[in-house]
Amino acid sequence: MVPTTVPPRYGYVPVPGGQVHYAEQGAGPAVVLVHQTPRSLDEFRELQPLLAVGYRVLALDLPGFGNSTPLPAPQRIEDYAQGTLAALTALGVERAAIVGHHTGGAVAVEIAAAAPERVTAAVLSSAPWADAAYRKSRVDGPGVDDARRDPGGAHLLGWWEQRRPYYPSGATALLDRFVRDALAPGVDPREGHLACARYEMEHRIGSVRAPVLLLGADGDPFSLPALEPLAAHLTAAESVRQAVIAGGTVALMEDKPHDVAAAVLPFLRRFAR
Repeated sequence: MVPTTVPPRYGYVPVPGGQVHYAEQGAGPAVVLVHQTPRSLDEFRELQPLLAVGYRVLALDLPGFGNSTPLPAPQRIEDYAQGTLAALTALGVERAAIVGHHTGGAVAVEIAAAAPERVTAAVLSSAPWADAAYRKSRVDGPGVDDARRDPGGAHLLGWWEQRRPYYPSGATALLDRFVRDALAPGVDPREGHLACARYEMEHRIGSVRAPVLLLGADGDPFSLPALEPLAAHLTAAESVRQAVIAGGTVALMEDKPHDVAAAVLPFLRRFAR
């Protein structure tokens, strides 16, 4: 699999309440990449050029993350979805395939439910199954990326240690990238997790009509169990497929981009248009 050698173009587009930062690469049917919390479009640094051979691939910083305009708390999945749709409109994208990882998977569900006419296909990578039981289990907070900011910098080690068991062994460079995104101005690393814990996915997922690829990682204990309930509740989807990547972790996008592309590209070739 040979990535495009044309570098991405970065820019900003206006959305209600501020701006969304994006990276664009390739040409063809539109594919939109939506990151997990508290990451940024950097999460797709390795994957984007692999998908950009034959597709116009747009990686976005969700509202409230990366270099996009900060969002006040409490944040909602619906806020991220509406900001993404507004950014796509500003970029002249009427229809697109949506690839969302972790929190981005929940955002992809909401986009596909809120604007089904605009979504050609959806890849839900390690998406949570955010039902009533999920919300109840997180009523006291997210439990990850959750450290009180400390003048001595202890929160940096707190974030690092909370993530390290769920990243590849020795993945110092990947954890560096995560911490950098967590430190972006205006970003609260907890809020994306809390947004998932506020989202009533069970009332929205039945409105998803696009074909769906459920992508899992066998080393991701948070999300792998969600594959079956997600599949069971995608009752209106044109089709539902599943794939699990061996050796994948929470850092699936940047750690195994070739495996992700190998799973996603055949799906896009069939449905993205």
